Amino acid sequence: MKQQKREIKKLDFDKILEILRKEDKESVYEKTNMVPDSDQLYEALSSYIDPKNLWRKSVLGIDIYRYGLFKHLEQTMIPSLFKIFFIKTIKLCLQSNQFIFQLYDTKKIEQSFISTGDGGFLILDSPMHSLIFVINFEIVVRAYNSYHLFPKLRKIIGAISLRYAITYDTLFSFDNNFYGSAIINNARILEKDSLNRCLLDENTYNWFLTNIDGIENLQVYTIYDVANIYHFQDYDHKFIEEGENEILGLKSSRNNGIINSDILKIGHILSKEMSLNIYNLHLQVSLNITSDASVDKKRLITISLGNLNTTGI
Repeated sequence: MKQQKREIKKLDFDKILEILRKEDKESVYEKTNMVPDSDQLYEALSSYIDPKNLWRKSVLGIDIYRYGLFKHLEQTMIPSLFKIFFIKTIKLCLQSNQFIFQLYDTKKIEQSFISTGDGGFLILDSPMHSLIFVINFEIVVRAYNSYHLFPKLRKIIGAISLRYAITYDTLFSFDNNFYGSAIINNARILEKDSLNRCLLDENTYNWFLTNIDGIENLQVYTIYDVANIYHFQDYDHKFIEEGENEILGLKSSRNNGIINSDILKIGHILSKEMSLNIYNLHLQVSLNITSDASVDKKRLITISLGNLNTTGI
């Protein structure tokens, strides 16, 4: 069965204005004010926006920890450094995780990113996309922190610590900007965390629970298993045998790729008067890092995504 194409709902201002002018009055300055009946307007707006059928998207929030405490020169360089991380992560996703990212190119990923200077929010199709992206991002950060990427700049700025959040909820687009619960909740989670973790909302946790029997199974999953997930059933399988898929490979292995996966519920926060259950993710991933200047120069590096600190949020 073919999946319906998952497009973010785009709201058109002129269309909304047309509905408002038809069902409402733009200006009312009568001597006596009355609360109007808004049922017809509500029905018209509901019919256009169709809020019950807004697509869910995964949002990856990335934030450089304590950016404001860096000195002036370092502060001015960090947005450029973040862009370097982002560009190199896109390259890793497209070249080394080809099955999962086969529907993406550099332009599409860049257009799906909302920058905040010291981080931002990346909108992707599924929590699996977000997870693979953030693993690659953390690998690039480790290459920088361990003096393999722009080592002189590393000495000037110092080590970079990040906190991450992954949410899965509704989104919509208006005037070339993105809005919705997935972004709102993500920002709330990042704001509450001060321990440089990788935190998930309950929708993301349940996505992995439903599709792979829990995020802990990532340590034994292969790219063939990923191909059986409903979201990926229409993907071209030529990218399995012919492509590169380093994080989730052809065979299950505890020697490379995702070697450990731990998840714990750590508490809840309030967002838009709703209580959100929050989960703390810790992954260990071993991958070969290759030099951009010389592909024959490789180094096996094990990174941790998130940490095991379970102090509440």
